[in-house]
This record gives sequence, structure tokens and C-alpha cells, in this order.
Amino acid sequence: MRLKKIYKRFLFLELIILWSLLCSSFFIPTETIMVRMYTHLKVLSANISINAGTYKVIADGNFISESAGELAYKLNYKNDSIEVVSGDKKIGTYRYIKFIADNNPAAELKIKLINPDRKPRIYPQNMIFSIFESTIKIINDVEVDRYVAGVTEAEAGSRSNQEFYKVQAVLARTFALAHINKHVLEGFSLCDQVHCQVYYGKPRDGSITTAVEATKGQVVVDDGLNLIIAAFHSNSGGQTANSEDVWGAKTSYLRSVNDSFSIKMPNSNWQRKMLTEDWLAYLRLKHGYPTTDPFARDIAMNFKQDERKIFLEACNVKVPLKFVRQDLQLKSTFFSIKPLNNDSVLFMGRGYGHGLGMCQEGAMRMSKQGYSYEQILHFYYKNIQIIDMKKLSFFKDE
Repeated sequence: MRLKKIYKRFLFLELIILWSLLCSSFFIPTETIMVRMYTHLKVLSANISINAGTYKVIADGNFISESAGELAYKLNYKNDSIEVVSGDKKIGTYRYIKFIADNNPAAELKIKLINPDRKPRIYPQNMIFSIFESTIKIINDVEVDRYVAGVTEAEAGSRSNQEFYKVQAVLARTFALAHINKHVLEGFSLCDQVHCQVYYGKPRDGSITTAVEATKGQVVVDDGLNLIIAAFHSNSGGQTANSEDVWGAKTSYLRSVNDSFSIKMPNSNWQRKMLTEDWLAYLRLKHGYPTTDPFARDIAMNFKQDERKIFLEACNVKVPLKFVRQDLQLKSTFFSIKPLNNDSVLFMGRGYGHGLGMCQEGAMRMSKQGYSYEQILHFYYKNIQIIDMKKLSFFKDE
């Protein structure tokens, strides 16, 4: 019991230290970021091997081993602790394990989840394993730009071109630094899911790392030198949205723009059929829409959006399109409706996603047409500057 109390105090102290570091580094360039891996999974067993570099293994504050790839480790959740096995030898049972890389910038670990079973991933630099709610919590303590490279591939895909990768890298870096305190009370900075940014470790495409290096340290700020909310989506359908129309809060940089670059791209158009009685019942029951009124019924059956609208509106009743999209699981709010036959309506949609900020497919097209990453960013975000994050703290102090 005494050991458990000491351990809890140790974790609490570590949390306070992390909190203070993160808070103090909001406008100060940070070297590393702590990202929780496999956030959505209950990890009970994993194989760990050294892919490059030399690692020290520290367990509950004690040195366990040092290896340059000679040893592989299996971690098993057992009785609210982590059992460490190497080969046929049980090394011990611990609550907190760190794999600390040497000064080799190429140092990386391979992680293969056993329970649940997942494909191997390669993670750069340091890894921390601890117990959290009957699972093994895995944290990658990684340099910001190594993290940005992984996010860029996960969010942008592979086999694109350098300028598009540069755009995505600058936005990923901006998001990371703007949200570095997002999970601080849980003992890390960001998670690896869409709640933060998708991150699967080291990118497989080497050209992504080149793009990240070419934009090293660059972030996007608004006219008040605040890091922007680096929103992006798959396809705008020809027009991006204003922030207040989606989130309710107005920003100077998330302004609606006409986006011809997104047209005729893979996600620029979609269709969805729905029974007329289901559509009208949804409007009536969920939003109190007067479907028995001939005028209101006609609008609901022949709704048009040549430009983005916020509401479907009739007889002083406003139906927020963002709720329609959410409830009916539509690809976007940018849709028109027409009667298909006597018993159905057809949703004719444009775009994919919330419509805020950068349209990924439009940005891809712009990059292929020779636009620079700076031009692409200034097209999709208004009243912004692209600035080195090292200079950001200097200007903030002025």
C-alpha cells in the first residue's frame, strides 16, 4: 500500500511538472511533444523491438538494460502492472517503463500489438509505457517535426507532391502547438485520433520528411499573432464556409471563399435518396417544421443551395443544416433537394466535410497547377501570416 501511495504521488508530481512546462511553452518553441498512441484501444500485450539506434530501458526509475537491437521485449498487462519479458526471461513487473533513445536522430522503435492484434508501426525516439484504467498506456515522446511528419502522411495520404505536403505540414504544426495542452490533465499533450490529429508514427514516404524540413518551424497566425485553428476538410464543393456558420464563433481567418479548385475532384459531388415521408417526419419531429403547410412543404421538397446556406427556413422555423448533416449522416451541409418520384426525395450534395479552412482536394489541385504552399494557405485562410514559431514568442513578448 505504501508503494502505491508513493507511486501515486510520483505521478501527481509528474503531472504538475508537465502542466507547468506545457503552460509555459505555449508561445515558446517546444522541442518535443507527448502523444498518446492507440488511444481508442485497450492494450494488454505488445512486442517492442529496436529498429534503429540504441535505447536505455528504465523501469520504475531503475536502469534495466541497454540495447542497440540485440534485445526484443514483450510487455503484458498483469494485475494492474506491466510484466516485461525478453526472450524466455522474465525481467520483472513494473508500473512505469521508459525506452530512452540515444542522440541518434534516426532512433526508432517497432511496436507490434499482440492483444489486440494490430499491424506493426514504427515510432521515432522515446516511448513511455504505464498503467491507466486497466490498460497499458503508450506515449511517444517525440520531436515536434517528427510528429508533424507522421501526421502529414496520416492526414494527407501518400504519393502526393511536395507543395501539398508543405501545406499539410504547416497546418499540422500549427494545430499541435495551438492544442498542446489539450490532454494535459491526462498526462500527455495530444492523442493519435481525429479528436486531435491522426498519427501512426514514422511516415513511409520519405518525401514527406523533406517537405517538413523545408517548412521547419513555420506556423500560421492571425492578425493578432495568435495560432489559428488549422481547420481543413476533404472537399468544399466549390465554396468554403464561415466559422460562425459551423461553430457559432466568428474568426478573422476562416472566411468563406469561392473554391473552383475543388470542383470535379473525387469528393466534389454526392447523392442520397430518402423516402419523402421519412424526410418530412424528421423535419416535423426533430425540428418542429410545419410540414402540413403547403408553402413550407414545397420548400422542404425543393430546397436549393447555389451558395452555402445555414438553415432550411420557412414559416419562421429555422432548421440548422449542420444538424441535418449530423442526424442523417450526410457528407456535407451543402446540398439541394428535389422530388425524385411520388415517394422519394433526392439530396444532391456538394463537398465532403464541415467546409472550414483548407479544402484538401482543392489544395492538391492548386499544388499540381504550380501554386506554392504559401499561396495555397493564403487562398484558404484570410488575414494570416506564416511565421517561424521561434519568432512568435519574441513578438509576443514585445
